[in-house]
Amino acid sequence: MSRTLRLDAVLVQAVIAGALSFAHLHDLAAAAGQDGWKAWAYPVSVDLLLVAAWRRMRTDEENRDAWLWFAIALIASLGANIATAGLLDLNNVPPWLRILVAGWPALAFLGGTLLAHSPAPLQEPEHTDQIQVEPSPDVTVERAPEPAPELPPAEPDPQSPPPEPAPIPPAVPVPPALLDHAQKIADAHHAQTGAPIDTATLRSRLGIPPALADAIAIQLT
Repeated sequence: MSRTLRLDAVLVQAVIAGALSFAHLHDLAAAAGQDGWKAWAYPVSVDLLLVAAWRRMRTDEENRDAWLWFAIALIASLGANIATAGLLDLNNVPPWLRILVAGWPALAFLGGTLLAHSPAPLQEPEHTDQIQVEPSPDVTVERAPEPAPELPPAEPDPQSPPPEPAPIPPAVPVPPALLDHAQKIADAHHAQTGAPIDTATLRSRLGIPPALADAIAIQLT
């Protein structure tokens, strides 16, 4: 309730002040020889220039033209209020005041045009720092084929000649890229623990079959 009353009091005060300033500007214009509707147009011109300059100052505080035209309109309004307070004989207005009143429409038109067509302030775009994450190189691990399950040896026939010894299976091939990768893992393990890496740890780190892990371990030693 108190907020509503306070807002209403502010509006009433603004209306009263605007009406008094409007009347003083009208009386001064009429005393300077602007009769009829022209005397009523002068207060509207001054107040509109004052409001236009104020709105431009709120949107662009660094606009010096807006501050200049606001000061000119404020001086014109204050000058009319002071001149009609008994300091000036309205029945015998001096020539310089008649010149100022007669030249005000052109000055107000110039100020309103400049305020209306002044460029709006540019808004700088927000710069967002984007962190580019480089993809880690893909390490291709070639897996050796799983060895075939061993069959149980057959019982020897006493009448058959002794079987020939089985040939030694060839060594499991190790790709060079996989061997280099395993060497790096072994070096890191030795630097951390102080002991060489065992075959089980190497196989779990690389995710390779036991046969391939044994072949790599032999080459690493």
